[in-house]
Amino acid sequence: MAQLIRTQDGRDLAVETFGDPRGRPVFLLHGTPGSRLGPAPRTAVLYRLGVRLITFDRPGYGDSHRLPGRRVAAAAADVEAVADSLGIDEFAVVGRSGGAPHALACAALLPDRTVRTAALVGLAPRNALGLDWFEGMTESNVREYINAAAGHRQLTAALEYRSLAIRADPAASVADMHQDLPAADRQIVADAGIRSMLVRNFAEGLSSSADGWIDDVMAFSSDWEFRPEDIDGPVLLWHGEKDIFAPVQHTRWLAERIPRAELVIERGAAHFGALRVLTRVLGWTIW
Repeated sequence: MAQLIRTQDGRDLAVETFGDPRGRPVFLLHGTPGSRLGPAPRTAVLYRLGVRLITFDRPGYGDSHRLPGRRVAAAAADVEAVADSLGIDEFAVVGRSGGAPHALACAALLPDRTVRTAALVGLAPRNALGLDWFEGMTESNVREYINAAAGHRQLTAALEYRSLAIRADPAASVADMHQDLPAADRQIVADAGIRSMLVRNFAEGLSSSADGWIDDVMAFSSDWEFRPEDIDGPVLLWHGEKDIFAPVQHTRWLAERIPRAELVIERGAAHFGALRVLTRVLGWTIW
């Protein structure tokens, strides 16, 4: 069951913890759209790693209150609020897909508390100099960001329509997504357990509205309010070379600017390849 944690500005965040309660605390930030019920290793694996895994619904998703106009940087304050409530001083942060920029926000803005950071299949800032931001990106994602550039109202109309379809039949939506995936991703999503998890994840994240999804896309389309160059701590950047949701050149761009970045590009892997390396990545975060 989710625990509701109150932020200083009066919002509730829906939080869950898994694994070893006395293990090293690691925040796992979900994708877009998504929820605290997103991909995570099994409890037995977390105990073996000695990890206390903490997940929460970003504002506007699931049972977490919305934070209108939030930027990527706002994630750091929410992670800090959860850590304070749970009595945690230092922690690692792992972000997958839409969670990756938010994990980097913690690295940049909470340097005294964020010990290690991993960003998997993430995006670069929308204003990234020298990067063709849309090159290699699937049409549906390009359309989202074009709608965001046209304004909040147009993006809201588009994502509310898609959210209603997912909420009405999340299993059918996951099945529809499957046919448009690269072969590497289709192989992963063909697993019944992963499909079931994705259905639960999307259903929970969009259970009440598309607000979290809308606010994520608007945040990714705006200034992050921190610079990758200012991240001092160790950062693992992982990407599948055949990713069509967040193209691999985004992570290469970040790796050139984050001083202590370790870059791993996996040939033959795509976006959902991040699920297969998640246990290994959590092992890397242990300090």
